[in-house]
Amino acid sequence: MEKGINGYILEKSGMAPIDARSYSSLALAYIGDGIYDLVIRSMIMGKGNAHVNDLHRRVSRLVKAHAQSEMIGILQPELTQEELAVYKRGRNAKSYTMAKNATVGDYRRATGFEALMGYLYLKNETDRMMELILKGLDGMKAWRDENEIPRIHH
Repeated sequence: MEKGINGYILEKSGMAPIDARSYSSLALAYIGDGIYDLVIRSMIMGKGNAHVNDLHRRVSRLVKAHAQSEMIGILQPELTQEELAVYKRGRNAKSYTMAKNATVGDYRRATGFEALMGYLYLKNETDRMMELILKGLDGMKAWRDENEIPRIHH
């Protein structure tokens, strides 16, 4: 098994490995939201320097519930049975919060997507997580539009 970011962090901090299956869907979504946001921020930063407001706008388009819902729609045929089960558990979890400017359906699908990202992250399956994110982004209009945004070159 590869040692992903989570494995590295836990090892360096002297903590034991985590069994991703022991966490609730909403806990998986919680960490999945953070790691997906970090991946997208890193990818946007990798496209070149820009004003912080532009960076925020570009990242926001890709991490909002509607975009995550679109992404999981693209990815569902690519998921293993285990990944699909994690996604569905997250999608069906009873959350007491709601994203602003999102439909209930988009919010639930996004929660399932985040749960899947959290699950892969906690299992140290960084390669698989990135494979899915890149496949999903390839199919998203918001990502394709990224190339039309001006950048600052220093």
